[in-house]
Amino acid sequence: MRVQVNARNRAFQFEAAAGEKVLYCGLRAKIGLPYECATGTCGTCKARLLDGRIDDGWPQAPGKKSLKTAQGEFLMCQCTALTDLNLEVASFVYPADPSSPPVGGYAGALEAVRPLTHDVAAFDVALERPCEFEAGQFMALGAPGVPGLRGYSMVNFDRPARRLSFVAKKKPGGGFSEWLFSAGAAGARLEMVGPLGKAVFSPSLGKNILCIAGGSGIAGMMSILARAQAADYFSKHEVRLFFGVRTMRDVFFLDELARYPQAEITIALSEEDPPAQAGKLKFARGFVHEVAKREMAGKYQNVRAYLAGPPPAVDAAIRVLLLEAKLTTDNVRYDKFS
Repeated sequence: MRVQVNARNRAFQFEAAAGEKVLYCGLRAKIGLPYECATGTCGTCKARLLDGRIDDGWPQAPGKKSLKTAQGEFLMCQCTALTDLNLEVASFVYPADPSSPPVGGYAGALEAVRPLTHDVAAFDVALERPCEFEAGQFMALGAPGVPGLRGYSMVNFDRPARRLSFVAKKKPGGGFSEWLFSAGAAGARLEMVGPLGKAVFSPSLGKNILCIAGGSGIAGMMSILARAQAADYFSKHEVRLFFGVRTMRDVFFLDELARYPQAEITIALSEEDPPAQAGKLKFARGFVHEVAKREMAGKYQNVRAYLAGPPPAVDAAIRVLLLEAKLTTDNVRYDKFS
């Protein structure tokens, strides 16, 4: 089916495969359609149907609460084309970077689910075919019997990757996370779409790096660190990372973070005083955006910032970086999974 998207600046056309979500078809065609979570929770990918018929794969998607369905609005990440479509989006849309890794469908076996804390687990997916991705990107993962997809950032960086590593926090009522923490999850076949996300790092950036992550948002930052180390990026640029959790009970990846002695890494504890310093890792008391603001005063020259974590934490960090640090919007990169 042919899909035409009318944006504020121009129109785009692409072909939609049967059963493929409209958003993923457009991204596969290298069209920079608007999205954040790409899994139905945020509502950023909303469009208005001008002509044609669609099928909604997840009518209960949380992101639908902001839609004006009576005016034909729908989520591109949840709907497939039943006929040729004519759509309208309210934002400017531009072609994607032709050199970016292609978006596509992948599948793999869930392996090595292992606890990191009382409510955070790491897991690997052995892919059926290799995948190219940029450091900082994520995949939309689907589990058997769980409606909808969920976004998880890759922890590792390999090119091409035959195994993807992720981190998940157990959330009460969260369909995917509760399934993942169940006894029968290991060995299941996962469907996924990606790579997705705009908070990507490449060694060609040529800037100092600031990473601010809350909780499981540290996943994509680990991929960025791995990519930077492989390219000897630390020898020419400053790299600072702030990792926020509530208490020491919630901290993980300490050994992995200690493998980057050239980076300045600070663990921010919001609900208890920090322990004595341990090696190259620093500890501080406060919310992660507050600690970063305090420690980064006067150090924002030639900086690209990467943010990840719960939406309130990301929003607070954005305010600090734009309003107080005066970074330009193109130097503040983030993905929010809502």
